[in-house]
Amino acid sequence: MSTASKMPVGREAVELKGWWKAYKYLILRRTSQAIFLLVFLIGPWFGLWLVKGTLAGSMTLGVLPLNDPFIALQSLVAGHIPETTALIGAVIVACAYALIGGRVYCSWVCPINPVTDAAHWLHTRLDLPKGWQPKRQTRIIAMFAVLAVSALSGTIAWELVNPITMVHRALVFGGGFAWAFVIGVFLFDLLLSRRGWCGHLCPVGAFYGQLGAKSVLRVTAVKRAACDDCMDCFAVCPEMQVITPALRGQDDDTPLILSPDCTNCGRCIDVCSVDVFEFTHRFDTRPAPGRVREKSKPAKRADKAA
Repeated sequence: MSTASKMPVGREAVELKGWWKAYKYLILRRTSQAIFLLVFLIGPWFGLWLVKGTLAGSMTLGVLPLNDPFIALQSLVAGHIPETTALIGAVIVACAYALIGGRVYCSWVCPINPVTDAAHWLHTRLDLPKGWQPKRQTRIIAMFAVLAVSALSGTIAWELVNPITMVHRALVFGGGFAWAFVIGVFLFDLLLSRRGWCGHLCPVGAFYGQLGAKSVLRVTAVKRAACDDCMDCFAVCPEMQVITPALRGQDDDTPLILSPDCTNCGRCIDVCSVDVFEFTHRFDTRPAPGRVREKSKPAKRADKAA
C-alpha cells in the first residue's frame, strides 16, 4: 500500500490544494446554515425583525412570504386551504428549490445537518459499525406516511415531531423536550444507523429530493479520467451511491450526477486532490473520457467507503 493510501480522508487534498480549497464548501455550508438561523433569531433575541417566523413559514421585511411547500402540501391534504399569502410563499420556495436542487435545503439550510454531520464524524472516529441500514426508499415511504396521517388527522402532522422546527423553538423558548429530540437524532446516527436520519428516514429530505429531481445545479465528474481511486469522495459523501454512475462511467456516459439524492454539498469537490469534480449545470455536455485503469492495480483505500 502506498504512503498516500494511508492518509486520512482529505489530507492529500489539503497538501496539494491548500487548506481553504480542501474545506471551502464545508465552510460555506456552515456559514449558510448559521446565517439562516440567525436571520430568524435576531428578531426574538434582539428585536430586529428582518424576518418573522421560522423555516416552516416566514415573512421577510414585511413583504416577502416564504413558506415550506411540504407543510403547505400537508395542509392541503388535511383539508385546510392556506391563505393566499402562504400559498404564494410556498410556490416561491418550491420554484427556487426545483431550479437549484431540492436537497440543497438539506446541506445548505437545514439546522439538523450539522447535528447529523457531527454524529457521522464521531461515528467514524470511534470506528463504530454501520448499524441498521434501511433501504433508501424508506424515506419516500415516510413522506407518504406523513401525508396520509395529515389527511386522516386533519393536522400538519410532521410539525408535531419535526426536529427542524424544534431547534427553532429550543433556541427561542428553551425547552428540554425539543433539545432531547435533537439529541435523539444525534444518538440515532451515532449508535444505531450511520447517516440514518438524513439518508434513510427524513421525509423532508425525501420531499425536497423529488422537488429538485430535474434541477439545473449539478455536480460533474468531468475530469474522471484523472481519478486515482483514493475513495475520499465516497468517504465524505452523505449519499455515496450517487457518485458511482458519473465517476465510473465510460466515454459515452454522462459525468453529471443526476440522482435526486445528491445534496450538492460540494464535499466531493473539496476532498478530491486531483479536482475530478466541480459544480455545473444539467445541460453541460463537455466530453468526459472514462478512466483507463490497469486491471491488476487494486483500488486504493477502498475500505474508506465501507
